[in-house]
Amino acid sequence: MTRRLKPEELRAVCDPATLPFRSTAELPPLDGLIGQERAASATAFGVGVRHAGYNLFVLGPARTGKTSSMKRVLARAAEREPVPPDYCYVHNFADPYRPTALEVPAGRGRGLREAMRRLAEECKTRLPRAFEGEEFERQKSRILEDLNRRQQEEMTRLEEVARTQKFAVLRTPAGMALAPAPHGEPLSASEYAALPEAVKQEMQHGGAAVEEQMEASRRRLRLLEREARDAHERLVRDVAAAAVRPLFQELREQFAGLPGVERYLGEVEQDLVAHAEDFRAEGKPDLPFMPPPGRFLDRYEVNVLVDRSGLGGAPVVQEPNPTYGNLMGRTEHRAHFGTLVTDFSLIRAGALHRANGGYLILDALDVLRHPMVWDALKKALKTRSIRIEDPLEEWRLASSAGLAPQPIPLSVKVVLIGSPMLYYLLSALDEDFHELFKVKVDFDDSLPRTPEFELLYARFVGNACREEGLLPFSSDGIARLLEHCSRLIADQRRLTSRLGDVLDLVRESSFWAGQRGHALVLAGDVDHSITQKTYRANLLEERTRRIITEGTLLIDTSGRTVGQVNGIAVLALGDHVFGRPSRITARTYAGEPGVVDIEREAKLGGPIHSKGVMILAGYVAGRYARERPLALSASIAFEQQYEEIEGDSASSAELYALLSSLTGIPIEQGLAVTGSMNQRGEIQPIGGVNEKIEGFFDVCRARGLTGSQGVLMPEPNARHLMLREDVVEAVRAERFHVYAVATVDEGLALLTGCEAGDRGPDGRFPEGSINAAVESALAANVERLKEMHVEKPHLIVQPTEEPAEPWSPTPGGRPPGHKEE
Repeated sequence: MTRRLKPEELRAVCDPATLPFRSTAELPPLDGLIGQERAASATAFGVGVRHAGYNLFVLGPARTGKTSSMKRVLARAAEREPVPPDYCYVHNFADPYRPTALEVPAGRGRGLREAMRRLAEECKTRLPRAFEGEEFERQKSRILEDLNRRQQEEMTRLEEVARTQKFAVLRTPAGMALAPAPHGEPLSASEYAALPEAVKQEMQHGGAAVEEQMEASRRRLRLLEREARDAHERLVRDVAAAAVRPLFQELREQFAGLPGVERYLGEVEQDLVAHAEDFRAEGKPDLPFMPPPGRFLDRYEVNVLVDRSGLGGAPVVQEPNPTYGNLMGRTEHRAHFGTLVTDFSLIRAGALHRANGGYLILDALDVLRHPMVWDALKKALKTRSIRIEDPLEEWRLASSAGLAPQPIPLSVKVVLIGSPMLYYLLSALDEDFHELFKVKVDFDDSLPRTPEFELLYARFVGNACREEGLLPFSSDGIARLLEHCSRLIADQRRLTSRLGDVLDLVRESSFWAGQRGHALVLAGDVDHSITQKTYRANLLEERTRRIITEGTLLIDTSGRTVGQVNGIAVLALGDHVFGRPSRITARTYAGEPGVVDIEREAKLGGPIHSKGVMILAGYVAGRYARERPLALSASIAFEQQYEEIEGDSASSAELYALLSSLTGIPIEQGLAVTGSMNQRGEIQPIGGVNEKIEGFFDVCRARGLTGSQGVLMPEPNARHLMLREDVVEAVRAERFHVYAVATVDEGLALLTGCEAGDRGPDGRFPEGSINAAVESALAANVERLKEMHVEKPHLIVQPTEEPAEPWSPTPGGRPPGHKEE
């Protein structure tokens, strides 16, 4: 039965006297989430399970505080966990293109870097001093003297052999050479030419033997030089080793118990001793195009990739821009004579490195938006390691030499935050998704409106005021805020969980309270903030209302008209939503095409709207075409509607216009209609009910309220009403009305002032009822079509047997004419 709603049913008011405080400044801080028990339980489970694959995907509506809530929860969990180690990259002396990763306890990486820098500086001063010492010079001189002595002995022996064969050994810039010397002195070329041929042959024979001896001497001399060089190198190494040994002994004691560091220090010591001679170049002037002496010391630097100094627990990292390099790390380059060069010191950490051992928060849409990031993240989670690679390397035609740093072990909880649609798309399209993100953290869009949650909201507002330096809220200010939170979710028994929108209202209300000189935010300040926010955004709404009032958009708010009804559409422009009345008209005539949806034919109707019109046609056929075919042609249109229409909330209004046109019974134009319908004639709930009622109310008020105007809405939507105070006051003064209807018949009776009528035991509608008029009009259409067929015999179809008498319920539950066997 149609209900005219009472003023107290139109808005769930919060009494400030029920709130146990006078100001939010009195309330204790809020710890944890507001409600969201399901999300809190899932988060605790995901954080507690340490096995691979139990990463979290947080989903829910926007601005529900998912990110900030997860950061607070994870920060509390991270405080109880150990601090993960530092990670460093150092030079790989065996393969410089593959830098070595070192894992050291938290905070020790910085100490290792400083220790290695001190080592290099001390070596730059200590080693040159060691090579300038008297002992080094004495041993070096001894090596050179021994070399000279042995070389001289070898040359003396060679010269003696040559002399016995009448040859002399000459020392030239090109090396040693033989010259004939039969009388002790080398012959000139002319003197040699004047010698008899027999003497020449004898001398050539002796020269061959000397040549063999000279070649053997050359080998012995080279061996002597090599032995001297080796002795010199041993001397340098011994001196260098003795000079740096105390330094490395201190380092080994400082980093004892760290096998990776101890192994690295051993490699550094060996390499430093091997390059000790390079330190002797110190002090020489540097050429502008050459690297300075000692530049090779850069290889002993330590690149601290992740420094945990000062961290009190596991890290919680949020990466706002998860590009490939920002997430996985990168290798940077420096320009050198027009080319780009790199080394291990230019390796940079990514978010995975910084979050390793803790938690990483990422926006799922950002991860999917950047190329190759999603695949790289999955690979890292699968292999449990982080590889710093060039993501475009495989696409290049020619490969270039680059660094391939040693992978770093990965142990991290990844928290992806995204929309429900994104979660279900990944579930359906990515076979790895459920293996890697096993924990679903689902945030609800609303919370129960109970005293417990109202107090939690107040504590949340108090937290925000303290953290952001806002004015505290009074109890009546919180009461007004809670009412608005119910309006945001359009439910008298729920509160919105979109805490971002709530925070915006808190900040704006505090601003206006300060402008008014209030020490507390009062209910009037909250009202003024809501009004001002609407005023900033509703220019188009006011313009639409103005052109309706002026008559440019044709909307009747009084009188009665056949085949015409006021529907209400909802327009969303950014963060502002408002209702706009629309005239819906229907024209009917004899025929058989059925109901034509003009919006669909013009491609201005969406699929849901078209479905609503087809449901309407199904209701008409099922309700009125029991005994005869449905002989009806009709067209339905939204007048002056030039944008696409979507949704089925106007299907009941379209039906009322159709039946009015068919029967000729006028409809009250002071009433607007919203509500979808099913094929049984039941009115179903719709969205935007508050905005729709207020939109029609504003138009009626602009033209003048008559006391007979109002809106028909679905009965199930009664709990969703959170109307503005001015609308509630107009209803209280009986200048406007809100009706809740459950069936199409209830709406018909209210709009036309006539009884809709139910089928009686005989299967007929009562005389004078609207439904009887509809059946009569449809029967007349059938008769007219029969007459047309008689006039045009070629249109006559083969008659079929008479339809059976329609069944209607009887007291005995049997159809009429039933006979017992």
